[in-house]
Formats: sequence, structure tokens, C-alpha cells
Amino acid sequence: MQALLHAISGVLTLIFMGLIGCYLAKIGWINKDNKALLPKLVTNVSLPLFFIYNITHAFSYDQLLHLITGSIVPFISIGVCFILSVFLARFMSKKGHRGIFQSTFTTSNTIFVGLPVTMALFGEEAIPYTLLYFFANTTFFWTLGNACIQADSKEFSYQQMFTLKTLRRIFSPPILGFLASLIILILDIPLPKFFMDTAQYMGNLTTPLALIFIGVTLYSMGLKKIRFDLGLIGICLGRFIIAPLSMYLLSFIFPMPELMFKVFVIMASLPAMIQTVVLSSLYNTDTEYATLVVSATTLLSIITIPIYMVLLS
Repeated sequence: MQALLHAISGVLTLIFMGLIGCYLAKIGWINKDNKALLPKLVTNVSLPLFFIYNITHAFSYDQLLHLITGSIVPFISIGVCFILSVFLARFMSKKGHRGIFQSTFTTSNTIFVGLPVTMALFGEEAIPYTLLYFFANTTFFWTLGNACIQADSKEFSYQQMFTLKTLRRIFSPPILGFLASLIILILDIPLPKFFMDTAQYMGNLTTPLALIFIGVTLYSMGLKKIRFDLGLIGICLGRFIIAPLSMYLLSFIFPMPELMFKVFVIMASLPAMIQTVVLSSLYNTDTEYATLVVSATTLLSIITIPIYMVLLS
């Protein structure tokens, strides 16, 4: 009962911040003309600084070497889910949606949902493990996931996949901030106090801004547009059952600390990445379907996150 109440309390905190975003969208403070500012602030400003401050404070050099070995587990889990998604997409998803199916079946929203969820449920001790899953998830999304979504386009060609633009997306500001923080920690580079204080204050904006953006997005989508077809059901099975189950089974092969295991399972069970909609629009694929997938899985996570928290207890 205590675990259930703790999980519900953590999720309600996230929901309430999301509802603030809904309200701001309803009264017109945030609209289609300015809502793009929120993800830009999170991705390009607050999140890189969040990584630099928290990684250098969360653990030492010796702990870092120990944790890096644990990153192989998320990579394996994501790889297994991707292979399964390629097979299932042929039977559960129609042509033109298969790339979105494969990408969303495999990857989870580690930035806008994963980070605030693990912080709310487990505290700052969960940050190192969250970042390990984030690194594996983001690397996959901007490589194979990006290619899958691009393949849905009628104008798709393999030459478009291997461009400098794709490489820049892989090494996005959050990834660069994550890598920079690792270099700072490994080389023991001293940073001035004013910079670290700035990184702390700006990094603390990550969670509220991300959740406000989710609320704005859900409000603009509208609940009436959500319809479950066979493809969406398959994606939900992948996100909320198959992905966390694969992580659970891998824990028998790769023993890991209890908190790492819990964080990995939670991260594997999160909704689809919001950036799926951005890529769908960029490549002229079915943006409405991508929006449907993101909104449906995000809403369902309100139910699944407390369930997994109780099961993990």
C-alpha cells in the first residue's frame, strides 16, 4: 500500500504540472505560434546543463566506470524489441505506418517523461541509471528509429539517411551535454562556481518545462481523436508490456543493483517519443497517426506507471 501511494503521489505530481500546461494552452498563453519554444528551451538549454550539474554531483569516477558496464543492458533490450517490431509490423501495421510502428514500439520518451518520472519516484539517486538508458534510447532513435520513420515517406531514398543533418541529430545538445559531463568527470576538470550554480538553476527547469509542453500537446491534440486500431494496439503492447518484460528477463542474465533494475524497467515502459511527430512532419509521412500514437501512449502511461511501481516494490 505504501508503494502504491508513493507511485500515485509521484504520478499525480507529474499530472498536475501537465494540467498546468493544458490550462495555459486553453487560455491562450501558449499557442501554436509559441509552443515550440518549450522543447527548444529543454533540448538546447536546460537539459545539457542539467546533465553537467547532476552527473558531476551524482557519482564519482569509480562509480562511473561501474555504471558504464550497465549500459549494455538497455542496448540489448532495445535491440530485441526492434527485431520483434520489424516482424510484428508486417502483420499489425499497414504500409506507410510501419516505420512509426517500429520506432515507437522500440523507443520510449526518456526526456519529457522518463526524467521527471524517475526523479519523482526514486529521487536524485536514479539520475545515473536514467542517463544510461537515455543514452541507449536516444542513440537508437536518431539512427535506426529515424531511418524507419523516414522509410514511411513516398520520397524515401537510402541516400537521405547518410547525411550531416542526420549526424547532427544524433549528436544533439542533450547527447553533447551528457558526453561533456562524462569528460569533465573523467578528467576531473574543475568548473567555476558561478557556472555550476547557473547549470543547477537552469537544469531545474527541465522537468516543469517538459511536463508543461506535454500538457499543451495533449490539449492541442484533443482526446476525441484517439482511436485504437491494430497497429496502435501493437505499439501499446510493445511500450507497456514487451519492452519492460525484456528488461526484466535480461536482469536474470545481467545481475544489476536493485535501483538500476527498477529505473530500467520504468524507462522501458514509458510512452512513445514526442520527437516522432517532429520527424513524421519533416519526412512528410502520416503526422496525424504519429500524433495519435504519442498522445495515446502518453495518456495510458498515467495508468501503467503506478502499476509498474507497485509491481517493482
